[in-house]
Amino acid sequence: MPLKNSVAVITGAGSGIGRSVSLKLSEKGMLVVLVDYDKKGGEETLHLVKENGGEGILIQADVSKGSDVERYVSKTIEEFGRIDVFFNNAGVLGIPSLLADYSEETFDRIIAVNLKGSFLGLKYVLKVMEEQQSGVIINTASTAGVQSTPFLGGYSASKHGVVGLTKTAAAEYGPKGIRINAICPGGVVTNMTKDMDMSDPVQNGPLGRPASPDEIANVVCFLVSDEASYMNGSIVTIDGGLTA
Repeated sequence: MPLKNSVAVITGAGSGIGRSVSLKLSEKGMLVVLVDYDKKGGEETLHLVKENGGEGILIQADVSKGSDVERYVSKTIEEFGRIDVFFNNAGVLGIPSLLADYSEETFDRIIAVNLKGSFLGLKYVLKVMEEQQSGVIINTASTAGVQSTPFLGGYSASKHGVVGLTKTAAAEYGPKGIRINAICPGGVVTNMTKDMDMSDPVQNGPLGRPASPDEIANVVCFLVSDEASYMNGSIVTIDGGLTA
């Protein structure tokens, strides 16, 4: 699939990894549909896309609501007629806490955005891609989805769920010409992690530092390209060796 003039939908596009992926895919000639609950952040990303000569639109949406997800998918089809790439990325972290002290409200919100939001994105985008008989989906999981992560129980549970959704979807839709993989970043310097101590070399793994959003985005760009044409159902860690 040539990336130029293909259509990419990116959730969580208003900051961090989502913004970096949006810019890099746009630089490769893709038409980008930026989805974010934070309208201001989304507008900033869209401005950067256009400033760099790219083309795209912004759709404000809450990924945990089925009606919002259905709307951003239908608006994409109305505007561009297809979806070639879906970066199913939006997520929230929550305040670190022991499990017994985790509030039910916090747990519900994390599951709603990270897990239900990923499910809803798959549900509606897969229908479009199945009709096309083509497409690439990258889900954002986390190292918290493949190993224990003390004090982030809700987040870890949600990301383990994203890994499970990825493997299931890849098995179901690979025969239909759709590739589905997940990335598992370790620590990344973003707005979501700004209140966390990112300087602990032990928590950062052998490289001793967190990643930049661009370092994650580079892997996403590879996974959506034809160079990764035989990758399906892969759970790709990008963590500096943290889970090695």
